[in-house]
Amino acid sequence: MRSIEAIRKELEKRRSEALLGGGAEKIEKQHKEGKLTARERLDLLLDKGSFVELDQFVTHRCHDFGMEKRKFWGDGVVTGYGRIDGRLVYVFSQDFTVFGGALGMAFAEKICKIMDLAMKTGAPVIGLNDSGGARIQEGVESLAGYAYIFLRNVLASGVIPQISAIMGPCAGGAVYSPAMTDFIIMTKKTSYMHITGPDVIRAALKKTETADGRPITSELLGGSKVHMEKSGVAHFAGENDEDTIRIIKELLAFLPQNNREKPPVIPCTDDPRRMDESLKTVIPEDSKKAYDMKKIIWSVVDHGYFLEVQKDWAKNIVVGFARFNGMPVGIVANQPNWLAGALDPDSSVKAARFVRFCDCFNIPIVTFVDVPGFLPGIDMEERGIIRHGAKLLYAYCEATVPKVTVITRKGYGGAYDVMSSKHIRGDINYCYPNAEIAVMGAEGAVNIIFRNEIKEAENPEETRQRLVEEYQLKFASPYKAAELGYVDEIIEPEETRPKIIQALEILKTKVDTNPWRKHGNIPL
Repeated sequence: MRSIEAIRKELEKRRSEALLGGGAEKIEKQHKEGKLTARERLDLLLDKGSFVELDQFVTHRCHDFGMEKRKFWGDGVVTGYGRIDGRLVYVFSQDFTVFGGALGMAFAEKICKIMDLAMKTGAPVIGLNDSGGARIQEGVESLAGYAYIFLRNVLASGVIPQISAIMGPCAGGAVYSPAMTDFIIMTKKTSYMHITGPDVIRAALKKTETADGRPITSELLGGSKVHMEKSGVAHFAGENDEDTIRIIKELLAFLPQNNREKPPVIPCTDDPRRMDESLKTVIPEDSKKAYDMKKIIWSVVDHGYFLEVQKDWAKNIVVGFARFNGMPVGIVANQPNWLAGALDPDSSVKAARFVRFCDCFNIPIVTFVDVPGFLPGIDMEERGIIRHGAKLLYAYCEATVPKVTVITRKGYGGAYDVMSSKHIRGDINYCYPNAEIAVMGAEGAVNIIFRNEIKEAENPEETRQRLVEEYQLKFASPYKAAELGYVDEIIEPEETRPKIIQALEILKTKVDTNPWRKHGNIPL
């Protein structure tokens, strides 16, 4: 019979082996590539001493291709739970030192277990991805493993927050789990996401570089720059592993544990009645001149702190998180200094997804409006601006969270309707005195309505200018909308912060519902 001492030594030995992952040599290689190990990442992410590991001694069950001789405790992924700023989270961290982080069935089952626990206990799931993809030696079992994870991503969507960090390779079918989570944070230079690898593309094209001379690499196909600026797949990009983990923590601070809770309110030392005189001059007198909407956002939120999401993609709309008197909110804002703030397919999709996320997790939405309409053009129509614009309209109509809207300047055409107008259940709608709420700009409207009158006038240009001024006074102002109750109050720009906070305070107890249905059919 083995002694207690021997049994304890066996446990200690296995634990030590598990902590080493693929071994000291592989760990050193990971560090040389500028990457932390799976466990080092968890140490940074979680409160000190809070991590509880599950399934430390799980191994794969594959007996093909000599795999029965190659086993590592934990099988290439570290899973468990811990706390971030005292809040429970479930985590998995893929270990590239073990089989290149390749996923097999046992690996997938470990992830599924913590996802199931997260759903049962109502806590976020954070995945740290660093994997070469499916474990080829396990064949269809590895594909099944991915599918089991995909299913749980879908079932957890809108129930618990799901955050994916891409901290190394993520290729092929592996990209679809992060793509179905709420936020993706990539690490610059060391991470990439793509469906098809460079070798396959080079073989298919029979070329090693693009037409403009750039080599076809993983970075070109799916580096952080691609997904932050062109595809819109990624939401944030960290400078290194440490920065990526910092962003995860920063983001999580705005989110509730689950869809049944409110987002966490923190003490605020920024005066809720604070007015900002600089807002008087932010918006140019000439309505055709651009300005930076973020100057308004920074001026009115608590301490000027705004966590912008997808900041380098679809820049004609700005989305992100901030606080008003300690209350987390989601902000959606047209950006006049990029495409005049007009809505196009990408900006519509960007804002729609953000609005739906906020609605899922009880985060109030504050919308700043300065929109001349939907971007015109043949290419816009060909790209499906109707369908994509409808996504944003659908998202705002569907949302039942508190919705506060501030029209800072232009609210033209169908885009005015879309941007959280009173007509689609905006709760409290403000506008500035210089706001123009109309079907279209005065010049365009006059050219259509008074076409014949201008043509027949003795001085057409003088007549046109007079009619433009008359139209602006009568229709392109906030007063007609105010008369009809379409805006609740015309406010001075410097009053924006206290007015928004007042609105959010009264809306704390808001209850709104949608008709029962299995689900809607958003125009995807």
